[in-house]
Amino acid sequence: MHQQGAQAYQQTANVVASSRERESALLMKAAAGLQKIKDEWPDSYDDLKPALTFNRKLWTIFAASVTREDSPLPHDVRENVANLCIFIMNQTREVLLEPRPEKLEVLVRLNRQIASGLRGM
Repeated sequence: MHQQGAQAYQQTANVVASSRERESALLMKAAAGLQKIKDEWPDSYDDLKPALTFNRKLWTIFAASVTREDSPLPHDVRENVANLCIFIMNQTREVLLEPRPEKLEVLVRLNRQIASGLRGM
């Protein structure tokens, strides 16, 4: 019986770890896309809206996940992620309203920091 419990725990840990790795990889992909646009501005302008849309969808999924009643995350972590999601949405709107490459820096930095945190968990 102990062996089965250990196996179940390991399987759950693997799913959680792979989920975090996947989230981290997606955040890094979004950050890389935004960084490329910033670095190649203004030639990259046509890629701006699709890159922002990808990033916004990613953060919308995070927001939906942390605000579910059955989220396993502690309340303060859920609240912090939800607040980050709101910030990301507002920053995305600002970039769309007045596109400038330097406005992408905060989105790139946040994605990289959160991705790094997910890999370190």
